[in-house]
Amino acid sequence: MTVSFVRIDDRIIHGQTTTRWAKEYPCDGLIAVNDKAASNDVLKAAYKAASEKKTFVWGMDEFIKKSQKVLDSDSRYFLITKNPIDMCKLFVEDGFDPGIRKIIVGPCNDREGAVKLGNNQSITQEEADAFEKLSQAGYEIEFSLLPDVSIGSWSKFKGKFGY
Repeated sequence: MTVSFVRIDDRIIHGQTTTRWAKEYPCDGLIAVNDKAASNDVLKAAYKAASEKKTFVWGMDEFIKKSQKVLDSDSRYFLITKNPIDMCKLFVEDGFDPGIRKIIVGPCNDREGAVKLGNNQSITQEEADAFEKLSQAGYEIEFSLLPDVSIGSWSKFKGKFGY
């Protein structure tokens, strides 16, 4: 398996967090998929500097084009998106299969229109719709800032969004 960990984190890459998760899920590199970050050299450089691991920052289309190379690689990667809408596009709409069925959701900042699920974990209805599509596609979704800081799975919260 070349994707060892799948995460949604609105910070995309946070060095201390990825270091901590790498103890649970070993990896050789990070792949961040975000159009805005991929098209901004300053953001790209900052994300690459946040980890000692080999780091790629790709837009959605670039990831889809390179996804088979990722799967064929001998390296183990963390696959990270900024939000569940992008993850849903990759996994459900574009059909990318990372080979694992668990998605870990990290920080989702409080925003206008977002429902607070727990500390630093708030989601909008549009994001909830994406989580439900991912869940219906067979993915387990766990809201967990760190390995030992979990507030529960999607099934615990989906009723707040009409599911």
